[in-house]
Amino acid sequence: MTTATTTTTTLAATDTSSGNPFVNTAVFALFVAITLYVVYRASTRNSTTADYYAAGSVFSGRQNGIALSGDFLSAASFLGIAGAIAIHGYDGFLYSIGFLVAWLVDLLLIAELLRNTGKFTMGDVLAFRMKQRPVRAAAATSTLVISFFYMLAQMAGAGGLVALLLNIHSRLGQALVIAVVGIIMVLYVLVGGMKGTTWVQIIKASILLVSGTLITVFLFGKFGFSFSNLLAAAAEKSPLGEKLLEPGGQYGATGTTKLDFVSLALALVLGAAALPHVLMRFYTVPNSKEARRSVVWATACMFLFYLCTLVIGFGAAAIVGPEEIKAAPGGENSAAPLLALHIGGTLLLGIISAVAFATILAVIAGLTITASASFAHDVYANIFKHGKAEAAAEVKVARITAVVVGVLAIAGGILASGQNIAFLVALAFAVAASANLSTLLYSLFWKRFNTTGTLCGIYGGLIACLVLVFFSPVVSGTPDSIVQSVDFHWFPLKNPGLISIPFSFLCGYIGTLLGPKADAAKHAEMEVRSLTGIGS
Repeated sequence: MTTATTTTTTLAATDTSSGNPFVNTAVFALFVAITLYVVYRASTRNSTTADYYAAGSVFSGRQNGIALSGDFLSAASFLGIAGAIAIHGYDGFLYSIGFLVAWLVDLLLIAELLRNTGKFTMGDVLAFRMKQRPVRAAAATSTLVISFFYMLAQMAGAGGLVALLLNIHSRLGQALVIAVVGIIMVLYVLVGGMKGTTWVQIIKASILLVSGTLITVFLFGKFGFSFSNLLAAAAEKSPLGEKLLEPGGQYGATGTTKLDFVSLALALVLGAAALPHVLMRFYTVPNSKEARRSVVWATACMFLFYLCTLVIGFGAAAIVGPEEIKAAPGGENSAAPLLALHIGGTLLLGIISAVAFATILAVIAGLTITASASFAHDVYANIFKHGKAEAAAEVKVARITAVVVGVLAIAGGILASGQNIAFLVALAFAVAASANLSTLLYSLFWKRFNTTGTLCGIYGGLIACLVLVFFSPVVSGTPDSIVQSVDFHWFPLKNPGLISIPFSFLCGYIGTLLGPKADAAKHAEMEVRSLTGIGS
């Protein structure tokens, strides 16, 4: 009986969504056309590295804060978290809490000091008082790896969304969709640089917040403006029943899953302060005061949106139901689009899907420009050219790197298709916190810290995280693993943050003690600059 019901609801959803796929694609194409025009108009001055990497530092704190929320509110926030709440209830909302609390670390420890100390990339800060070439190489390596992991989630979300929109069930069809998304993303970066990307993110954040708020208000109205009624309806339709509203639905079954939750929480809270594409946005404002304002505005925008995801997630559970969500082509990631389909038909589905695509494109564009800037600025300009590269040549290398990064992201997204994208983003947070956070904090606050400690912290944390992920249930050993035909996992946790993040701090500490004594004068210069902004 259950199988028959699932099949019927899936077919019903498929018939409705594919009844007018032209509406869906037309709305999406309209958004792409408008944003490409905005990017083109914003790209009139991209001749210097300051224009291409940091938009000439012309954005205000409010503008950059909205763009920051647009850069951060990825497909994981809109599709992954809504799906996780619809299926797992209380435990799914833990992603929202972790993502939001993470910004306190940025506000209190990172934003102002980073803006005062660096110029374009995270490597500028780490290499300020260290040996330039090895530290910049390490910073670029971690940036590229983190950006790649983050892109996997966005590309996987794009594939699942279009599979639902156009009723594409084949892997080949989804692969073609991911390729198209990747090509459009590269166009944003090649044409607009950071300024064009920032305006796309501002537009996308505004649309996302308005859409989320309107759906939330509608859902409240449908259930008599009572959150209790909404929760009761969600629990009634879920196989978990009342347990949907209690902790432990996803992470409370065994001791291992409880540890996995602690590991996930650690990665989410500490990871945002070490994400290269978030850190790079602090250079698009003129001073540290505006950098602080950026974080305040970003936090306010995300607070509003994550409250909306709570209502959207439980609304999807109450109206669509977990069985139909799981049976849809995009799996858990289809909860928000299916909710739109049920309450507003194909037109609303097309609009919400366009918003989700906008989310994916804007985030991937931010990641791409960060990865390309790190390679061009840290590796090409400062390692190969010893800091004497011409601006035009450096920008050209950045654009070539953007194309290469786009191709790799397309390939990785095809492999990761089908995974919950909130979970995939959590892995990127774990890699970021493991590779970058210890070295950033040590560089800014520890006088004794040296080049050896920097290299040990970055490479130690990065390698430990990647090894643990590779031998975890994420890659093999479970029905939802990336590789399902073999089982070579021995690490029990799906998120390695609990082990790899402290290990990175330990590596940085031990490396510092084993390395030569740091330059006290250089630390004093960095301390004055980071606190006052003199010379920034």
